[in-house]
Amino acid sequence: MDHVDTEVRPSNFIRNIIDADLESGKHTQVQTRFPPEPNGFLHIGHAKSICLNFGIAKDYQGKCNLRFDDTNPEKEDIDYVHSIQDDVRWLGFQWSGDIHYSSGYFDQIHQYAIELINKGLAYVCFLNADETREYRGTLTKPGKNSPYRDTTPEENLALFEKMRLGEFKEGECALRAKIDMSSSFMVMRDPIIYRVRFAHHHQAGDKWCIYPMYDFTHCISDAIEGITHSICTLEFQDNRRVYDWVLDNLDDFNKPNRTRQYEFSRLNIEYTLMSKRKLNDLVDRKIVSGWDDPRMPTIAGLRRRGYTPASIREFCERIGVTKVENLIEVGMLNACIREDLNENAPRAMAVVDPIKVVIENYPEAQQETLSAPAHPTHEHLGTRELPFGRELYIDAADFREEANKKYKRLVLDKEVRLRNAYVIKALRCDKDEQGKVTTVYCSYDAETLGKNPADGRKVKGVIHWVEAASAKPAEFRIYNSLFTEANPAGAESIDDVLNPTSLVVKHGFAEASLVTAKAEKAYQFEREGYFCADNKDSKPDSLVFNLTVALRDTFGE
Repeated sequence: MDHVDTEVRPSNFIRNIIDADLESGKHTQVQTRFPPEPNGFLHIGHAKSICLNFGIAKDYQGKCNLRFDDTNPEKEDIDYVHSIQDDVRWLGFQWSGDIHYSSGYFDQIHQYAIELINKGLAYVCFLNADETREYRGTLTKPGKNSPYRDTTPEENLALFEKMRLGEFKEGECALRAKIDMSSSFMVMRDPIIYRVRFAHHHQAGDKWCIYPMYDFTHCISDAIEGITHSICTLEFQDNRRVYDWVLDNLDDFNKPNRTRQYEFSRLNIEYTLMSKRKLNDLVDRKIVSGWDDPRMPTIAGLRRRGYTPASIREFCERIGVTKVENLIEVGMLNACIREDLNENAPRAMAVVDPIKVVIENYPEAQQETLSAPAHPTHEHLGTRELPFGRELYIDAADFREEANKKYKRLVLDKEVRLRNAYVIKALRCDKDEQGKVTTVYCSYDAETLGKNPADGRKVKGVIHWVEAASAKPAEFRIYNSLFTEANPAGAESIDDVLNPTSLVVKHGFAEASLVTAKAEKAYQFEREGYFCADNKDSKPDSLVFNLTVALRDTFGE
């Protein structure tokens, strides 16, 4: 078969292993899998794994399965199954054949447990949870054998059948692998491979009251599916010993070309949490609005914020695949989305913090329609219409009564150009009781429409605006990092590093064309940043825009 084109795709240690396996004939086709547990929403760390597994399968003309390792019915939900499928598709990938479930192999896995019992390699243990921990030992002290460890295979078969029939209570007993209680690796000290759970399963229904543990199920599922390269994060490095032990001791799988596990470093990004448990805590305590809150690193949250599949795939490509744990700068992620949107996002104008402008020499009853490009360099995207009239809104930060020469915006008695429109000159302003400017009165030069005024006058400043009569009221949600520390996972308490300004809500106006803005589709609001219509709250008569990314990086962005 054809190998990956390394001139197109940079190599890494996993690709080197695959190249060697194909060259030696150990494998003739690459088979990978993405095996999430359906107990929560996927985050950008999972996106790295998705891109790696599906990307390798694509580049080597192989196959990639989507398999749900659904071994814990108490924490799993069919809604998670559906959301994970949506996330994989949204990222631009399609799995091979039907969706796979580890629960679909429960009958086979049960038979493999019986095989280990018959070989004297598994036993039913009646130690309770506290006793099991005590017998396991510590990192510096070896464990000791369970008093039930030497039960005969015949007795264990009978006890395991009673477990299957529901004759023992939850926690009363468990089936354990007989490995090595003195091993320096805690995971090898007779791990539990089956436990009693009287729980309804979203796929298997009520057929089972015993469920295999993840470590026992995962490797067997890989082997059943013919996975050639089982790729996971470094947190499972020690678990590889259980993975290998199980497959080495089952007759169907103890073969030279059986599946092997390879670990790579998990994704860690500045100002971001990747722990599913800690993210769940943020949701439960309503620190965020839900799993799809745009401040969350979940794929649902990134999607709601306006990130594109292409930008996330590019980010995963740039960070590479290594065994070295590191903390990725958030600016790298921002650069990927910014580059994508700079090239592809249509332009529009919106005023986030508005003050009114009245052009006194513009006819009161007159309104005209100006033309502006949808994108500054992509003419094929066409143009958009901009209503223009006597009254406009501009951003409050774009006006000062006095300013030095470095300030290139509107100043009393100075001129500035309205983007895609006329040159105006500030004459005077009104203020409220707190001294805040509310209205700026200007004049305009009717001969200065467009980028090349007829009189050749050069005006240094250009500001954005919207016409007041046609403008649509809009809510703008300005998102920043959820945390003030680059490594929030290292904080003693998450509450100590929560950013009080992670969400700032402002109310302003958007140009009329944005009433048809599609949810999740980002626009560049000129001079403001990239925004998209919220996929839950934005309606044509009540526009809500989320900040995707600023035009440049700022602290904790």
